[in-house]
Amino acid sequence: MTTQLALSLSLAGHSVGVLDIDLTGPSIPRMFGIEEAKVTQAPGGWLPITVHESKPEAGIGSLRVMSLGFLLPRRGDAVVWRGPKKTAMVRQFLSDVLWGETDYLLIDTPPGTSDEHISLVETLLQSARPDQLAGAVVVTTPQAVATADVRKELNFCTKTGVNVIGVVENMSGFVCPNCSECTHIFMRGGGEVMANDFGVRFLGSVPLDPQFVVLIETGRRPKYPAGTTINGRDISAPVGSSNGHDGTGDAGLLVEKYRDCSLASAFNTITTDVVSVVEQAMGA
Repeated sequence: MTTQLALSLSLAGHSVGVLDIDLTGPSIPRMFGIEEAKVTQAPGGWLPITVHESKPEAGIGSLRVMSLGFLLPRRGDAVVWRGPKKTAMVRQFLSDVLWGETDYLLIDTPPGTSDEHISLVETLLQSARPDQLAGAVVVTTPQAVATADVRKELNFCTKTGVNVIGVVENMSGFVCPNCSECTHIFMRGGGEVMANDFGVRFLGSVPLDPQFVVLIETGRRPKYPAGTTINGRDISAPVGSSNGHDGTGDAGLLVEKYRDCSLASAFNTITTDVVSVVEQAMGA
């Protein structure tokens, strides 16, 4: 979710930073294909890793990332830390990373309401200006066993005074890579019901798409059979179009290839709503 929201914001021309505070499972470097990158020190703090620079001529904003994954000696090393060390790391990330001019900083958190969340919220409420802390995008899957847990996260936001920008329902269907069918294997609608119960905005539903996984793992542009429809929109390539598969289509930035993903259209709507809510909140 964080990866795609970052890519979508970048495609909308915004400069974006992604801070990964999932300390025991820092997967953000792998999602952006930059696992081998190393963080460097600069006067005053750490420099985040650049995924891509801005391309004004293409309407693409810059994207930078910071994660504990860059600081581990080996990719598979386990992080076995107690609460106080996690708290110190979260605070250091929030204070010592030099993001520069950034329109949006997305903070990727682990599931639940653990030490990372408490440290994050405490530090932001103490240190951030009121116009900097826009709020939380809460993610759930459709089934009741998931929404029961995510309701606790919404209650956490209420108790700590964090604004909820909205709720996204993830895994709302499965896009078959061999036909045009989207199957709702985890049912659907639970996220919207939960959002309505809490009186917060429902931002939209996002299906599972194996082509997005292929894009992340191999860098190959997504390609769909004719007639593939997601949320009522035909996302297959038009007849006569290569859809990036003309022998040269796999070149280019991750953010450019993401345009061909079925999920990009869903996230375009979600991103528009998020930006609208944030601008209204910050303007108020």
